[in-house]
Amino acid sequence: MTAIAADTFAIRYGSKTINFDLVFMSRKTLEISVYPDLSVVVKAPEGKSIDEVKERVRSKAAWIVEQKRFFSLYLPRPPKRQYVSGESHYYLGRQYRLKVIASDKEQVKLSRGCLYVHTSDFHNSCQIKKLLQNWYSNHAKVQFYRRMEKCLPRMGKHLKEKPELTIRKMKTRWGSCSRNSRIILNSHLIKAPTPCIDYVICHELCHLIHPNHSKAFYRLLAQSMPDWQNNKKRLEDVKL
Repeated sequence: MTAIAADTFAIRYGSKTINFDLVFMSRKTLEISVYPDLSVVVKAPEGKSIDEVKERVRSKAAWIVEQKRFFSLYLPRPPKRQYVSGESHYYLGRQYRLKVIASDKEQVKLSRGCLYVHTSDFHNSCQIKKLLQNWYSNHAKVQFYRRMEKCLPRMGKHLKEKPELTIRKMKTRWGSCSRNSRIILNSHLIKAPTPCIDYVICHELCHLIHPNHSKAFYRLLAQSMPDWQNNKKRLEDVKL
């Protein structure tokens, strides 16, 4: 069977969000699979609309949630972050050790494989978390605008105007775009490797030209980033 490259979508089921990878293939029926890593893959016939696929996934939502619950029983449980010295945190795909330093000056510095958080309230995990999140947000603004400038030339003459960039926290998506030529990036994306950030930006830039996931969209994505599938896979393994 010939498959068109996958992309990720989401539906709401009560208070839950179900993310799934959608692959269009030369087949007659739609298939939904849940895997032990909790990923959900939908294989749909070519020509099926996204709305139809979402409705089918929604009709199977109870079964999907139950399968994910079953498989989750066998997954290792990552420890909840305590924001204390010794924890691992990520920035641009690299792992850094957190070190909390007693200081009169509130600041965060990155140096020699460590994230140093200087604070007078060094026993207050909420304060440490706040300082670290502010540091991530400030660096996301700098890095995302820089990566946008690097990615724009990949679009060639397809884009008529430079899109506006917005950064905010999102629960289910790394990025999105709007019809008024605006790209929105998840602030947590700053923890991913630079090629993964470029992939999300290129993905959304292509959506400004092709708002759906048609063959034309994937052709443009492949032209702008030939190794986009590898970067998408790396992004799926990013630890937050």
